[in-house]
Amino acid sequence: MAFNLTRRKFLQSASLAAVALPLSKAIASESGVTRSPFEAKGSSGDKTVTGGICEMCFWRCQLVGKTRNDRLVKLEGNPKSIDNGTSLCARGNAGIKLLYDPDRLKYPLKNVGKRGAPKWKRISWDEALDECGKKLNMIKDKYGPQGISVFPHGSTAKYPMHFFERTVGTPNISEASFFQCRGIRDTAYLATIGIPPGEKVDMPNAKVIFLLGGHFGENVHVSHIKSYMKGLQNGAKLIVVDPRYSASAAKSDIWVKIKPGTDTAFLLSIMQYLIEKGKYAVDFIDEYGDGFEEFAEGIKGWTLDKAAKECDIPAKQIKEVADMLADNAPNVSIHPGRHVSWYGNDFQRQRSLACLTGILGAFYVKGGWVPAKGPKVGKISWKHKEHEEEHNLNVNSDDELYHPYTPPGTPTELIRDAALTGKPYPIKGCVIWGQNPIQTIPDQEKMKQVLKQMDFVMCVDVMPTDVTMWADILLPEVSYLERYDLIKTGTQWDFSEKHQQYISARMPIVPPLFERKDQVYITNEIARRMGYQEDIPVKTIEELVEKNLKVAGLSIEQLKKEDGIHIREGKDPYTMPEDFEIIFYNEDIEDSGFPGIPTYIPVEQPPEGFARLLYGRVPVHTFNRSQNNVWLNAAMPTNPVWLNDALAKKMGLKDGDEVGFINQDGIKSRTTTTVKTTPGIRKDCVYMGHGYGSANPLMSVGVGAGVDDTSLITKITIDPETGCNGMRNNFIKFTKDGKTIDIPTAV
Repeated sequence: MAFNLTRRKFLQSASLAAVALPLSKAIASESGVTRSPFEAKGSSGDKTVTGGICEMCFWRCQLVGKTRNDRLVKLEGNPKSIDNGTSLCARGNAGIKLLYDPDRLKYPLKNVGKRGAPKWKRISWDEALDECGKKLNMIKDKYGPQGISVFPHGSTAKYPMHFFERTVGTPNISEASFFQCRGIRDTAYLATIGIPPGEKVDMPNAKVIFLLGGHFGENVHVSHIKSYMKGLQNGAKLIVVDPRYSASAAKSDIWVKIKPGTDTAFLLSIMQYLIEKGKYAVDFIDEYGDGFEEFAEGIKGWTLDKAAKECDIPAKQIKEVADMLADNAPNVSIHPGRHVSWYGNDFQRQRSLACLTGILGAFYVKGGWVPAKGPKVGKISWKHKEHEEEHNLNVNSDDELYHPYTPPGTPTELIRDAALTGKPYPIKGCVIWGQNPIQTIPDQEKMKQVLKQMDFVMCVDVMPTDVTMWADILLPEVSYLERYDLIKTGTQWDFSEKHQQYISARMPIVPPLFERKDQVYITNEIARRMGYQEDIPVKTIEELVEKNLKVAGLSIEQLKKEDGIHIREGKDPYTMPEDFEIIFYNEDIEDSGFPGIPTYIPVEQPPEGFARLLYGRVPVHTFNRSQNNVWLNAAMPTNPVWLNDALAKKMGLKDGDEVGFINQDGIKSRTTTTVKTTPGIRKDCVYMGHGYGSANPLMSVGVGAGVDDTSLITKITIDPETGCNGMRNNFIKFTKDGKTIDIPTAV
């Protein structure tokens, strides 16, 4: 029999059900009314908890949580926020599914099997911490503090990183956000304008926005996207330089379909043309420029025709870009980028971006590069101790730096090479905190060999990522929704409004479940066991936050009263500093043995039958960190490979075909993905989303889903000035049904 319930019948039956309730039940609450057992629970009685800061990506939007009986049921942007406002992206909303992921690490675990193929035994915190302290001390006593390496990432890793670096004394720190992401950008701008650039360009007031490989709309940093979209809504022209028709390219006025690795040649030709035609900020450069004449002379050879040939794009398009920038200068946003570790020639490209901004006079002006002037807070952490010897893998026998413009820490490859060779000293201990070096660093087999030769490996994480399979002791950390932590400061994203600053501190939305602990507890307990109890700077994470807030005249209690965000009057961001200078020709760089003028360095091209492997972000995932999230996995469970449609036809492939890959070193992908055929990608490259293809079976949703692009990145290239990894110099062929398919690329 069909069940047919009209709206009228439903309302009648619902009313009858309510009337049928006993009177004693109806007067049980203060209001005199209780819910029918047939009524949906809804949101009545939910509690709003302020003070949250998201960490589903590292943009860290301010949020509030809706809880019901101490259980989180919804996340929203904090209405008081002048950063992201009430907006959260898909990842931010899906934080609930991270919090309650059944695969999350719950208890301290000891590996009683072998690294890479672990057998886990649940142990107590005391037993786990005793083991960590004992093993790390044994390594330190035998090899010195330099016998320990640390791979940190994220806000919780700062406190333990400072303990090992400053107090214990190990120099072997490799943070993925520097050495495989943005470190090159920061040091290149430091060498050009004296400060790292961040991402604060004044896009809402720009007349032109220029993106070089910027995948806006796919990285989904909420306030950043708001700034970008406001600029487009206000009429800004958009120039996108990218081998792929990205989400940004789809909105562009000019899409430059550039040959991968040739970006610096493109930038040099723009600047040479502007100088030749006198279409540059002469007065601005006269006042703030240094070494401009040498620079102008050094790039003379980069004509439009020469760059067009090198970059495989029309000369008239380069001219069109240059003219559009010049005609709208200085109100142009030349974005510095974020993930810039591409080809191993990246320092010179980032220097070129900074110089282009200077040539257009686009520093500290409306629509240009404008640094965020946020308020000051404390930076309480471990103090530097004196150590008998200072060890630096970046220094050669002549006391010169191999990579003089390296970001903070030590270049990853220097650490891994020392660990594998024992020269100049052995590295036998490894602390991995919030980073997944199996999927962040090229050549997975090399990383596995590094971990195999260790005497002790300790991992701290929220989820069982691939690298946790190589731990001896695995410790469960509280998530960003369960802890005090980061103090976030900044300014409003739209400078056209009144100038405001904000201070917020991460505060727990819900109490932690199971036996998860925060970074201060874990680090302090290890420090005690290693004999550093006298050096411990704070007893709890709350004390750390309180001390850092005190510098700004605030407290946790005060922030709670202000809905988690303190807003104060800011400073005019357009004020030019008295000592500002743009160094076009840098003698110090030249004295270090590198080009003092931004210089194009060609990269290796794909061998016959191969295409260059490019990768990037996708809108609903943050690398591998979110691959096990049920909601986000449902939205994008795999990472289809973008293949030029004309090539696909020649190769006999069509949309949806299941394929694997083999790279130039004969390494095959463990898993497969599907083909996405499109005219929106060059013929000499393919593209896929990063972070898929987890190998850890404890990630029951993400395991084997899609292809792990890092597993195919086995060729190691190094940016010479910084020591950072070039991540896009590997080449692949397709495999299907056991057969290898060449890519008939017309290079």
